[in-house]
Amino acid sequence: MYHGKDKEMENKIIKRSEVPEELTWRLEDIFPTKKAWEEELERVGDMADKGSSYEGRLKEGAKVLYEALTLYQENILALYKVYEYASMRRDQDTADADNQEPVARAGRIELAVSECWAYLEPEILELSDETLEKYYKDYPALHEFDVSLKEILRQKEHSLSKAEERLLASAGEMAGVPSEGFSMLHNADMRFPSVEGPNGEEVAIGDALFVPLQMSPDRDLRKKVFEAYYGRYEEFKNTLASLYYGQVKQQMFYAKARKYPSTFVAAVESNNVSPSVCDNLIESVHRHMDLMHRYVRLRKKMLGVDELHMYDVYVPMVKDYEIKVTYEEAKEISLKALAPLGEEYLSIVRRAYDERWIDVCANEGKRSGAYSANVYGVHPYMLLNWTGTLDDVFTLVHEMGHSMHSWYSSHAQSFLDSEYKIFVAEVASTTNEVLLLEYLLKENDKKRAALKEEGKEVTNDLRMERAYLLNHYLDSFKGTLYRQTMFEEFERKTNAMAEEGIPLTARILSDTYLALNKEYFGEDMISDPEIAYEWSRIPHFYYNFYVYQYATSYAAAVAIGKRILKEGDECVKQYLSFLKSGCTKDPVSLLKIAGVDLSTGTAVDESLKAFEGALDEMENAFA
Repeated sequence: MYHGKDKEMENKIIKRSEVPEELTWRLEDIFPTKKAWEEELERVGDMADKGSSYEGRLKEGAKVLYEALTLYQENILALYKVYEYASMRRDQDTADADNQEPVARAGRIELAVSECWAYLEPEILELSDETLEKYYKDYPALHEFDVSLKEILRQKEHSLSKAEERLLASAGEMAGVPSEGFSMLHNADMRFPSVEGPNGEEVAIGDALFVPLQMSPDRDLRKKVFEAYYGRYEEFKNTLASLYYGQVKQQMFYAKARKYPSTFVAAVESNNVSPSVCDNLIESVHRHMDLMHRYVRLRKKMLGVDELHMYDVYVPMVKDYEIKVTYEEAKEISLKALAPLGEEYLSIVRRAYDERWIDVCANEGKRSGAYSANVYGVHPYMLLNWTGTLDDVFTLVHEMGHSMHSWYSSHAQSFLDSEYKIFVAEVASTTNEVLLLEYLLKENDKKRAALKEEGKEVTNDLRMERAYLLNHYLDSFKGTLYRQTMFEEFERKTNAMAEEGIPLTARILSDTYLALNKEYFGEDMISDPEIAYEWSRIPHFYYNFYVYQYATSYAAAVAIGKRILKEGDECVKQYLSFLKSGCTKDPVSLLKIAGVDLSTGTAVDESLKAFEGALDEMENAFA
């Protein structure tokens, strides 16, 4: 690992055929040959057809229900395997035409499977409590599906007749139009103007380039990009407002049809989460809004500007400094950082490295970004696009966290019971990031202490390294806990307006967003008028109250990471129990296993103490 702005790694984009085999994932672990995949694809369709034979028969007895659920679980598991295999082959090289057709075929069989099993939940809901109780007595093996049955029955009061359910299902394609329309406009049809660069060159801008350009040290370029980018969204504001209003209307339609009091309650309760969890998050963030405002003042001071603008949000506070890391170094760093989780945990991480669970390099045609995909009965896979930055190391441990959660859950639970909900999905990944950051800060402390012991001055490299790490920590709180909570408030406010009969025009949406932006960033930030249109570019606003889960997961992960480092083995034991639990309890109860209670605002309050501590150090030592 080395530092500075002058030593740059070569980031050549190579062809897929040029990637060393040891840096590619081994998809042969799923299917050794294309023929084996073909055979399994056919078997998936056959199982679905067989599943149709149980329609109308679940009232016949416990054994019939057990057989249907057993076949359903096997069918869905096999479907996941064929779909994930096809998807990962496509993602490793999207330019390869041979990788496209299997995904399309898997998508068609997925639709067929869904249609064949559409009767299952409605027929289960038709069974009375007395009938189910008798089924359990008659056929104890049915307890294997306790979790799935309880989850279906939990929403019984919001379920409709079979005919009404079919009607709602048929409306699903129509209800997706606002999201699809936004996606097409956002990703395909909108064109952004170029701006003039520092040397008179033409600089192209767009969604994929916006944040990287906002991280440029050239402030004039950032300003030009910011104004041109949001200027284009302003031009489309009425169309984008119409699409967002359409999304809210379809949420209202489903909430009303299922007898929920509001779109918000419908969204969170479908995840088996109490609305109070989100209320507590917002209340806690508001109690600590002064910390966000301190962060903004610190950013203004460290950037040395008279006025802080919204185009100054992404640029690092630590100027002219970066950390470069090779992939081999990153593996060693990750093992040391994750050591507090115990040898068993580390042994599985080593397997991931040694047995090619990870597709590492960027190559021509490869899907951008990073993800973890679990293949139950095989192992998790991770996709990376390695460029050699410290952010890549955080991405590696983040995706490893997802993979380890999936590995533990898959080895402890049946397939259906292993499928943990989105609410807890980001906890394990972010806990790993917390452990990595704490390890890097501790290593920096050790190096500084060693120099002082030798009577030497702490080097500027070490000072800058620490500032860089603290900057990363502070920006994570700003971007995840505060920003996602602000997004959640915007969703709640605008949905409530629509439910009160207020039309969601571009002006109302922009005024609401700008007011929230001013509240969150405070008086030291100039909330430029262009930022009022930021709502119009956020794809998560089409995910039906999704974003608050990022914030709650981040708060939970910070609390868990701190506990692991402070309390050791007993806390690790609790944490691993959480990872093994899949979806066997509601999300809040699952987190209680790991020692975090999100039913109150305490966990968020505790995590924000860590934010305050990092702020204190950055202010005292570097500002």
